[in-house]
Amino acid sequence: MHGMFFRRPAPEAHGILRPGRNVWRVARARRAAMLVDAAPYFGALRAAMREARHTIHIVGWDLDGETPFTGPEGATDGLPEKLGPFLAALVARRPGLKVRLLLWDHALFYVFGRDLMPNYACLWDAPRGIEICLDDVLPLGACHHQKIVVVDERVAFCGGIDLTRRRWDTPEHRPADPRRVDPSGEPYAPFHDVQMLVDGDAARDLGELVRRRWNRSACDRIPPRARERVAAAPGPDPWPAHVAPEFADIPVGIARTQPRFGREPRVAEVEALYLDMLDAARRHVYVENQYLTAPAFGARLAERLNRSPALQAAFVTPAHYEGWLLRATMAGGRAKFMDALAAAGCGDCVRLLAPESGPAEAPAQVMVHAKLMIVDDTLLRVGSSNVCNRSMGLDTECDLVLAAENERHRAAIRRAHARLLGEHAGCGAAAALAALEGTPDLFSALDALADPVSSRRLVPVSDEDVRDDAEFLPFDALADPPEALIDEGPDAARRPFRPLPTVAKVASVVLAFVALAALWQTSALAEPAEVLSALDAAARHPWTAAAAVGLFVAGGLAALPLMLMLIVTLAVFGVWPGAALAALGALASSVATYLVGRGLGAGLLRRTFGPWLNRIRRHLPQDGVFDLAAIRMAPIAPFFLVNLVAGATGVRFGAYLLGSLIGVVPDVLLIAALAHLARAALADPGPGAALELVAGVTAWALLSVALSVVVVRRWRAAAPPQPE
Repeated sequence: MHGMFFRRPAPEAHGILRPGRNVWRVARARRAAMLVDAAPYFGALRAAMREARHTIHIVGWDLDGETPFTGPEGATDGLPEKLGPFLAALVARRPGLKVRLLLWDHALFYVFGRDLMPNYACLWDAPRGIEICLDDVLPLGACHHQKIVVVDERVAFCGGIDLTRRRWDTPEHRPADPRRVDPSGEPYAPFHDVQMLVDGDAARDLGELVRRRWNRSACDRIPPRARERVAAAPGPDPWPAHVAPEFADIPVGIARTQPRFGREPRVAEVEALYLDMLDAARRHVYVENQYLTAPAFGARLAERLNRSPALQAAFVTPAHYEGWLLRATMAGGRAKFMDALAAAGCGDCVRLLAPESGPAEAPAQVMVHAKLMIVDDTLLRVGSSNVCNRSMGLDTECDLVLAAENERHRAAIRRAHARLLGEHAGCGAAAALAALEGTPDLFSALDALADPVSSRRLVPVSDEDVRDDAEFLPFDALADPPEALIDEGPDAARRPFRPLPTVAKVASVVLAFVALAALWQTSALAEPAEVLSALDAAARHPWTAAAAVGLFVAGGLAALPLMLMLIVTLAVFGVWPGAALAALGALASSVATYLVGRGLGAGLLRRTFGPWLNRIRRHLPQDGVFDLAAIRMAPIAPFFLVNLVAGATGVRFGAYLLGSLIGVVPDVLLIAALAHLARAALADPGPGAALELVAGVTAWALLSVALSVVVVRRWRAAAPPQPE
C-alpha cells in the first residue's frame, strides 16, 4: 500500500513514445539497470568488456587512455588499471575481438582546455584489434556529445559518462577521497553522473546507431549483417554478473539530436521527448542536469504547472560553474530560466537544488554532470543531453527513456528515484523510498529527508551573483545556440577538406621567401655573385641530378615537406631545369612512398598514425584521376602521408600516378616562376626586383586559393551521398 504521493494509478507511459516524433525507435530490453556514478559504471563496463568475444564499440565526446578504469574496489581481475592498456590487453588475449572508438574530432576547439594532441593518442600504438575514428561530420561550433558503449551487440551502456579523466567517483562522494585523482595525480571535486545499462533489442538498436554514425563519418564500413552475425554468435553473457537488473522486459525509447548539416536533416527527438514528458506529468518532475537554460523546456513546464496545481518540479544541478564563460552563459541562462518560471507565476512549484558533501560549515560542492529525468513513476530518462539549447538542435545526443507498462515497472522507477534521493540526502535508498511513498508530494518528501546533521544534503541555489552581473547574460546566445550560427549549405557534410591546408601551403612559401630575405641581409647571401657561382658549380656535377631525385625519394620517406625539397632543387639547378628535375623527383617520391604504404598495409599505418588514416582515406577515391589530382592541388594532409595511405588502402596505381602527375606539375611550374623572380632579385638586388617578387608571391597565393575553391565545388558536385 503506497502513501498519498503515489495514490493514483499512473496512465500507461508507453503510449507517449512515438517513433518519428520524439524517439527514433522503441525496443524492448530484457534487462535494464541504472548505474549511478562513474565508479559503478566503470566496474560494470569493465566486467562486460572482459566477456566480449566479437566487438566493443565506444562512442564519446572525449576519451583518455590514461584514465583509471576500475570499479570502487579497484582492478581485481589481473588486467591493467588504465583504460588504454586495459583495451590493449583485451585484444591481445582475444585475437578475434575488434574494438572501435568513435570520437569527436574536436581539433583545436578546446585548445586552451585540452592538450593539443588528443588524449587518446596513447592508443595509437595499440594492437591490431583497436581502431580509432575521428568524427567531424558536424556544422561549425557543434560537438559529438553521445556517450555509448555496445558490447557484442548484446549489452549497451548509454548516458552522461565519458571514459575520460575527472569522472571517476563513488556514490559516497566523499569530500576528500584519495582514489579520486586524475592521471597527473591531481585531486578533483566529487562528481555525480548516471549511465543506463540495457540488453536485448534495445542494445542491438544502439549498436545500429553506432554503426550508422561510423559509416557516415566515412571510416571503415561496418556491414549491416555484421551486427546480426555478432548478435547471433554463441558466447558468454556479457551482462555484468554483479549488477542486479532493476527492470525486466521494459520498452526503451531511443531519442536523438542530430544537427542539420549538409543534406542531413535536423533530428530533434530529444527536444520533442522533453516536451512530451512534461505534458505527461501529473504529480512531479525530477531532473538532474548539468545545465538548465532551454527556453522551450521552461515555457512548457510553466504551462503545465499553471494547468496542474498538484504538479511540482525539482532540479538538481551544480551549485556553481567554474570559469567566466560558463558563469556568463550557463549560470546566466539558468538564472533567466528560473526568472521566467517565477514571472509565469509558478516559482513556488519549482525547486532548484545542488548536492553538498561534508560538514555544513565547510562543504564540498558535488559536480552534477548527470542527464536524468523522472516523471511521476512512469518515465525514467537517462542520456547525454543537457537541458540547454545546444542539446536540442546543435550537438549530437542520445537519450534512453524507460516507459512503465505495469506496476512492477512503476515500482522499479520509484526505487531508482529513491536511490538518487537517498544518495544526495545521505540516508540510503530505503529511507528515501519510505519518504516518497509516505508523503503527499515530492517537496514533502524532500523536506522529510533534510537532516541538519547529515554529511550529505541538497541545498537551494539562487544565482543571485549572476543576476547582478547583467553584462554577462548576452553571451549565452553565442555559447548556447539552438542551431549552427553559420549555415554551411547543403553540401557541407560532403566537403572533401578544410581550407586550412591550402592556407598553410601558401604560408609556407611566403615564409620561405621571408626567410630568404632575412638571410640575404645577415649571411653569405649578402654576396649574391658568390652564391650563384656556388649553385652553378653544384648543378654541373655529373651525379647531382641523380642525387636530387634520390633525395626526393629519401626526403619523402623521411616526411620532409615537398615544398622545401622543391625550392632547394630550383635554387641549385636553376628555374626550368630544376622544375623538370623537381617534377621527376616528386613523382618518384610519390611512387616510392605509395609502394611502401602498400607493403605496410592499413593495419600498421593505423597503429602508427592512429585516426589520421581514416581522416585522409575518407577523401581518397579508388580510381578518380581528377580527385587524386585535386588532393595534390589542395592537400588534405602532408604529402608523404597521403602517399602512404593511398598505397595502404588500395588506390589503383595507374589512376594514382596520373592524378599525381596532373596535380604536381602545376605546383612545380608556379613555384618555378616564383623561383625565377627570386633568382633575378638575388642577381640584381633592388626595389624593382623585390616588388616583382612580392607581386608574384601574392598572385600565386590568390591563384592557389581560387584553385582550391574550384576543386571543392567540383568535388562536392560529384560526391556520392553519405552512407546510411
